[in-house]
Amino acid sequence: MRERRLISQRATVTAIGLALLGVAACSGPKDNSASSGEGDGKPAKGGKLTVLNSEAQSDFDPARLYTSGGGNVPSLVFRTLTTRNRAAGAAGTKVVPDLATDLGTPSKNATVWTYRLKTGLKFEDGSTITSADIKYGVERSFAAELSGGPPYLRDWLIGGDTYQGPYKSGSGKKTLDSIETPDDRTIVFKLRKPVGDFPYVATQTQFAPVPKDKDTGTTYEEHPVSSGPYKVVENTNDGERLQLERNPHWSGKVDDQRKAYPDTIDVRSGLDPAVINQRLSTSSGDDASAVTTDTNLGPAELAQIGQDKALKSRVGVGHFGYTNYLAFNPKVKPFDKPEVRQAISYAIGRSSVINAVGGSSLAEPATTFLPNQKAFGYTPYDHFPAGKNGNPTKAKELLAKAGYKSGLTVTLDHATDEGEMGPKVASAVQQSLAKAGITVRLKGLELNAYNEKRRYPDAPGFFISRWGADWPAGYPFLAPIFDGRQIVKDGSNFNHAQLNDPAINKEFDAIHELTDLNAAAKRWGALDEKIGELALTVPLYHPVYQRLVGKDIKNVVIGDWTGVLDISQVAVK
Repeated sequence: MRERRLISQRATVTAIGLALLGVAACSGPKDNSASSGEGDGKPAKGGKLTVLNSEAQSDFDPARLYTSGGGNVPSLVFRTLTTRNRAAGAAGTKVVPDLATDLGTPSKNATVWTYRLKTGLKFEDGSTITSADIKYGVERSFAAELSGGPPYLRDWLIGGDTYQGPYKSGSGKKTLDSIETPDDRTIVFKLRKPVGDFPYVATQTQFAPVPKDKDTGTTYEEHPVSSGPYKVVENTNDGERLQLERNPHWSGKVDDQRKAYPDTIDVRSGLDPAVINQRLSTSSGDDASAVTTDTNLGPAELAQIGQDKALKSRVGVGHFGYTNYLAFNPKVKPFDKPEVRQAISYAIGRSSVINAVGGSSLAEPATTFLPNQKAFGYTPYDHFPAGKNGNPTKAKELLAKAGYKSGLTVTLDHATDEGEMGPKVASAVQQSLAKAGITVRLKGLELNAYNEKRRYPDAPGFFISRWGADWPAGYPFLAPIFDGRQIVKDGSNFNHAQLNDPAINKEFDAIHELTDLNAAAKRWGALDEKIGELALTVPLYHPVYQRLVGKDIKNVVIGDWTGVLDISQVAVK
């Protein structure tokens, strides 16, 4: 997962640290979805849904959004060629057709992907959605004026590395020849290299159709033309408030994924997380029919909720493909020695780290880099078994082998905010390593400065990092971190270890050619296990998301693609 998405969904992925008050959390999650609200009866159409968020839904233009699976709120307005399966748990990691009739037809080597559109697709004005609208939607995402989306198409489409979008005047080409539309229902993508994961990429909002004659460039976000069940009535302060109402030309007959129960949806952002959870808990007035798409419960709140059966029934639990870990830069001594990295791997006590981020209800221990979900190809392994509290004896043996019989002093860089890269986690690591004779000096930096420091090739030797998935598969999780050809020497670099192994690079290419996603997943798991032996990272934990809903909310569905409530399924009592 690119760091852009981490920022845009900050409350989703960092809320674990928003309310860390040192209170022991309740027992771990047992479910992946909340109840359907108090009372009986099936979900029905009607009413107003209120969304209470901390982060504004900014850049509400399909070209600029960095989403996976179509996003959450964006998915109500923008349909894409494919989308995530709107189902709970592991079933929610599957990719399914959306505007397209299927997941696409690949050429033999997966360098050409062909899609056919469903019949009966309409924009909010009643006009027919065509393949040309999707081609134009993709093309405008290349415009510098609309930057911010994911980088894959620029890298993968033939000519994408030089194309500058449809607004370019002068000698610049206004169309991208590697996207062909032989008829109104067919669209063909020609790629520079094999991409077996293309159906996942086609879930991103850059594949949403945009009618060329309605494109207003940088102001399009104020009233984007809807292809989904809702249209934008008002967009205030760059997504701080979004008011949506039904798109009369959307039909469930050609959209089997979105339920579209509420008549209207009011998204209000810029709220303090504690206020959001308090309002959802109290559930008075419109808040009884409210949800949040970006704010977790903290440990103190969970402890309180655990004593209230009614409140507890309104908590949804989800898992998203995400790993928090310790990173090494082997170009910095003493981390150039594998035995030092292995010693630290053995010394880490994950229980203390998990307690630092709120306890077992908000985090699960990790010994693999890939998240513990089948879709990623998760293969259980633990090359450096440390148990819950670390293995200092084994760590000391390895330190002695490396020439540090009397111990070792190292510096651990971390952020100074209260997030998952902050001082609480750093202190837990410090205490674990002290038992093995490793003295850790903590060096904190303000979050933005810290992120800039850790993302460059001359990163510190030892620091806290994190990674999440752009889609639930092995490639976007492993390649940016371990593929040597993705090392960036003068910009944001995520291959912290600067690993550039020809055999590993070759395996990345071989797996990425596979269009059988299940077969690919198995090989991603095997590759993760192989890379794990190098001790280039120390996986710490995978986060768990716990969210409260208003008392009148029904049909809460939480899939493992996002780990959070799917707003397209929610009904108001």
